[in-house]
Amino acid sequence: MHDLKKMILMLSMGFAALFAAPLPALAQDAAGEPAAQTEELTADAEAEAAADSGMSLWGLFQAGGWAMYVLLLLSIAGIGLIFYNLLMIREKPFLRPDLAAKLAPALESLNFDEARQICDDNPSVLTNIVGSGLDRIDGQHIDPDSMKEAMEESSTEELAAPFVMINMLSVVATLSPMVGLLGTVSGMIKAFNAIAQQGMGQPQLLADNISEALITTASGLIVAVPAMFFYIVFKNVYGKISSRVDKQVGDLFHCMMKGIRRHAS
Repeated sequence: MHDLKKMILMLSMGFAALFAAPLPALAQDAAGEPAAQTEELTADAEAEAAADSGMSLWGLFQAGGWAMYVLLLLSIAGIGLIFYNLLMIREKPFLRPDLAAKLAPALESLNFDEARQICDDNPSVLTNIVGSGLDRIDGQHIDPDSMKEAMEESSTEELAAPFVMINMLSVVATLSPMVGLLGTVSGMIKAFNAIAQQGMGQPQLLADNISEALITTASGLIVAVPAMFFYIVFKNVYGKISSRVDKQVGDLFHCMMKGIRRHAS
């Protein structure tokens, strides 16, 4: 019984192979020249798809049109600003605990000449702020309110200058998508002009203009996202540093006020 089933299965497979073998030849003969043209077109389409998939970075840059040059400049500016802020936005240039330790006893003892000398010999954000307050001392007359006001004004000026470079990252992050959007609009305008002049008979022209629109949009976002990320990071770090500088200046002013009260009593 088992041998009979095996023989039937083999005969069935033989007949299937016998009738199926001529089918490709018959189909090829029936198709003739149109089939050959179809295969040729298919091969060309596959070759074009392979070429498109292997487009180089420079090819994408060229396909993006004029907006890519603007985005290239913005990306270079963004990278430069990121590295600049990485080097500059650190606690060490702003917070000088070593200088604060020298200024505290000098201010508490009302030795303003020594405090001025420390500030002159060690220029920094902290010493510049304290030095502006010391400049309000007129001889032996000490006006704490005037000194505090001068230190607050100097603090605003000293801490605002570094934030300008941080804020430039926000400018890059804001302008990049807008330039990309402008390139998108430009590409779509070209696409509709191509349709108006050539109709829908040449989809290649339409595809080129649409690809320009999409490439500029993507490139604008690629430039904007890292710029916005680092802007937020640097802004938060600098906000923390600024608050610590203000606290350090307040502590030094408090030391001076203790000395004034002790001297008055």
